[in-house]
Amino acid sequence: MRSLNKKFGVLLLASMLLVTAGCGNSGDKAVNPGNSTGGDDNSPISFTFFGADANPSWNNMKDDVGKEITAKTGVTLEAEFDVGSGGGQDKISLMAASGDYPDLIYAKGELGKLVDADAIIDLTDLIEEHAPNIKKIMSENMNRLKYSNEDQAIYAIPTNIGVGQQYFDATNGFQVQHRVLKELGYPEIRTIDDFEKVLREYTEKHPTTDGQPTIPLTLNADGWKMLITVTNQANNTTGGMNDGEYHVDPETYEAMLHYKRPVEREYFRWLNKLYNDGLLDKDSFVQKEDQYKAKIASGRVLGLTSVDWEYGEAENALKAAGKYEYTYAHFPVTLSEEYKDHAMQSFGVDGYGISITTACKDPVRAIKFLDWLASDEGQVLRNWGIEGKQYNVENGTRVIPDDVLNKKVNDASTFTKETGVDLYTTLAPRYGDGVKDATGNYYTTNFPEQIIAKYSDVEKETLAAYKATTWKDLFPSEDELPVKEWGALYNMQVPTDGDYQVIYQKTQDIIQKRIPEAILAKADKFDQVYDDFLAELDKVGAEKMEKEYTELVKARVSLFTGKEIK
Repeated sequence: MRSLNKKFGVLLLASMLLVTAGCGNSGDKAVNPGNSTGGDDNSPISFTFFGADANPSWNNMKDDVGKEITAKTGVTLEAEFDVGSGGGQDKISLMAASGDYPDLIYAKGELGKLVDADAIIDLTDLIEEHAPNIKKIMSENMNRLKYSNEDQAIYAIPTNIGVGQQYFDATNGFQVQHRVLKELGYPEIRTIDDFEKVLREYTEKHPTTDGQPTIPLTLNADGWKMLITVTNQANNTTGGMNDGEYHVDPETYEAMLHYKRPVEREYFRWLNKLYNDGLLDKDSFVQKEDQYKAKIASGRVLGLTSVDWEYGEAENALKAAGKYEYTYAHFPVTLSEEYKDHAMQSFGVDGYGISITTACKDPVRAIKFLDWLASDEGQVLRNWGIEGKQYNVENGTRVIPDDVLNKKVNDASTFTKETGVDLYTTLAPRYGDGVKDATGNYYTTNFPEQIIAKYSDVEKETLAAYKATTWKDLFPSEDELPVKEWGALYNMQVPTDGDYQVIYQKTQDIIQKRIPEAILAKADKFDQVYDDFLAELDKVGAEKMEKEYTELVKARVSLFTGKEIK
């Protein structure tokens, strides 16, 4: 009924043709799509927006791309972004409780709270009637936009992943500084033992870096970032498919908290060993994110277990200082050679997306704005910038001038803030890396030739030593890994009330407490701590939660593929 009521409200109000000045963050839930004078009208209008990720480069659309977007559409955004590592959880919970919403929202994993609060418009008819570019991009993947089998409304359009995405480079795995690799003769790094040996050897030779103690490995356990550098890696290094807190059996679709897999205990045992041997930063579980990044930016952290977007700000500081040898190479590290890193595995069209809330008084103008951003013109603008400033066209090919590329790579924060290139990515759907437009040019700047052009001489030297052209060459290819039928489970909506949420929160509290405790324990106490950890999960009802999640996974596979799953 929720979906039908919303759709009926949109159609009814569209027929009323009321006149309004625009959208506002008033908390008024009236949905007035008929108020729009249309996307063809470029008269000034302002939309409020909230993004669940931090965005330190946001410049109130005073950057080159932002100014051009406003010139083409008449739209300006009054934007607010989450701070730190919150992921929008607290802010969106307050919105749902107060009924005070922005016009547009990138809610990430908190979308379900807003849907349950009847705060999100069903975009199905708006897309059908006013968004030809979005329809073109999503085409046969429209089923994947539906909220669930029971509620087939479209509440968000995926924007954090591009359609048709191909991976031309690897940005994850485990990381090691180039200077470390060079001094040790570019050793093979395939397993956690190889990784440990490199950290140990180099630290013994160089206990200090630029007058400060060398840090072999540090972790970011501040808030949800603990998932990225600590707990997800237990699954990633043991053949898991990175499905958040769960491991899914690809044959039966049975889901369980991935920590219960016996092999993952061995990964945490390894971290425990590193800690007791002095190779793991003793402050890993008490430091804040800015302290973690400051250590990386100082150049004294030899290794990481992360992904470049998580530590990129700190690495950019090293590049800006000309310390390329202190930046990082990427390796597909696993517990042992029997496992494969699944970083290149495709999950199809799925992911976090953009939504229009019931506070927006002009949803038609809003969807037409998003649709313009999804047009070829809008995508090239968002990805490449302004022709003649951030790129040129030479013999029909888009080319980034050397001086622009140098600033984009080596002074990335300033470049993004001034130009707006890549700053508007999550606002609208898009094609992914490897997809070409009608001119024969790639939509994005991430394609083999451009990726290689962005590498520093230090990176190229390291890659050559490993007989590779890009970091992807070191990883198992997507051809070795089947497309995941269930998509990106981090984006699968789960019940926001009832037993599931209660149990889930209890398990999260236990994980946040016990995993660090196990890693920091004396070696002879590790198994006891881990046994107690697993027992606590069972005690709070993890098995009941897993069964419910399994049924959700099966329903999602059915929705995405049309298969009947028992």
